[in-house]
Amino acid sequence: MNSDLEVSFIVTIAILALVAITIAKGVRLVPQGTEWIVERLGKYHSTLLPGLNFLIPYLDNVAYKLVTKDIILDVQQQEVITRDNAVIFINAVAFIKITNPVKAVYGVTDFSEAIRNLIMTTLRSIAGEMELDEALSSRDKIKARLRESISDEAIDWGLTVKSVEIQDIKPSPSMQKAMEMQAAAERERKAMVTRAEGQKQSAILEAEARLEAARRDADAQVTLAEASAESIRRVTASLGSETAPMLYLLGEKYISSVQKLAASENAKVVLLPADIQETIGGLIGKVTRAVGQT
Repeated sequence: MNSDLEVSFIVTIAILALVAITIAKGVRLVPQGTEWIVERLGKYHSTLLPGLNFLIPYLDNVAYKLVTKDIILDVQQQEVITRDNAVIFINAVAFIKITNPVKAVYGVTDFSEAIRNLIMTTLRSIAGEMELDEALSSRDKIKARLRESISDEAIDWGLTVKSVEIQDIKPSPSMQKAMEMQAAAERERKAMVTRAEGQKQSAILEAEARLEAARRDADAQVTLAEASAESIRRVTASLGSETAPMLYLLGEKYISSVQKLAASENAKVVLLPADIQETIGGLIGKVTRAVGQT
């Protein structure tokens, strides 16, 4: 009797376990942001959307669980040789989204790895067509060409490439050192040109200043000469044939000059000619004749 009860208990437990497993296999709750691929007897049957879904136990099987949110793929750094034989390193990051789960699982073995390798290959091809300077300064151009090149392949795999961002583009260490030396040489060349231009402008300004000073000195000398001539004419016109005023002026100038000579620190002895009046008279005669000739 006890053995029959034990057998009945075991059978009941087995039936309850089978029912629980059957319900678990037949009722599925799909989380938001995911889609599940269902196969029936090894063949694609349906796609389960987020929410409560029902399956036929033991016939239907959830083969793949896909994330329909944006997926971030890190594209590893790779070495690229540019058109001018320079070595650069490029890495990127891609943002993709599964738009057709069936193609994503049945169109390619591993869509993430496929997209990553496709980006690496295309990126190497695009950068290889550019020269070093263009590759280093054309991130937006590379990004646009890259996205355009892989879009068709991605659609065939049930994917949409939302964006591909170039994380870093840098030359190799040896190339970077050469570029730094080139930049230093270019800066030194510009500095030398700037100094030469400054010296040139300075020399031009100095020459122009000397020329202007000489021109002004010449104008001043001409003006002084004209003023002296005008002064002589006026004095001559005012004196007429009278010699006494002229004698007085010349004597005054002569005495003033002798006083300046005597006041000089270098003057030790001052000699006055005994015939000072005759000397002044001779000067007056010479001046009068010169004015008369003028």
